[in-house]
Amino acid sequence: MSEAATPAVAAGNRVSTTRIVGGAGVALAASVVVQNAVFVGSGAPAYGDPLGVVLAYHAENWGAMAVAVGLEAVNLPLLLLFVTALYGLVQRRGGAGADWSRLAVAAGATLSALFALVIATHIAVVLAADGLAEPTPAFKLIWQLHAAAFALALPALGATFIGAALATHASGLTRPWQRLLGVAGGSLLILAGAGNLAIADGSPLVFVGVLGFATWLVWLVVTGLRLIRGQG
Repeated sequence: MSEAATPAVAAGNRVSTTRIVGGAGVALAASVVVQNAVFVGSGAPAYGDPLGVVLAYHAENWGAMAVAVGLEAVNLPLLLLFVTALYGLVQRRGGAGADWSRLAVAAGATLSALFALVIATHIAVVLAADGLAEPTPAFKLIWQLHAAAFALALPALGATFIGAALATHASGLTRPWQRLLGVAGGSLLILAGAGNLAIADGSPLVFVGVLGFATWLVWLVVTGLRLIRGQG
């Protein structure tokens, strides 16, 4: 390969990585939306609902739960692909925002572990509900562990969101309003996560986290489409 071709090859690799990051972001958002639509559409209980309601739902909606928890096997690799490919893209663009991208990678790895725990405990709840006539202490404990893991996942998502938003902006990949969206949405997630005990006990504070979570999905789609089109 001639030296003259090297800049063109480097530019081609950068464009390819940009589209990978964008595609992973859009795919992740789409998968998460479908997953949550299954939960909402099947009438999933809130953490503050009576245990009898929680038991009845999980005993009667095995199929919906199988789809919803199965989608997490898609979400986790897409999340890790997004944050790691983003780090590589930031490095190729001169390294501006590299520290924020490292934060996104570290927080994203932590988030993946926590979401794995969220889904694993949810699977345990579904399996425990099969054949139970009424909630047992063990069933209650598993449900509470599931709620606690979800509450602790919120600040990890907030850190991932802020790191990714600041990294993409510093690298010239996104517009200023996308940075503001990331900081605002990530801060809401961290704020909600600080009330993890209350959220696990069914507090409406969870809706602060839900707002931050929705902001994350919007940011993923807007940023992902921008990168797929090669803008930035």
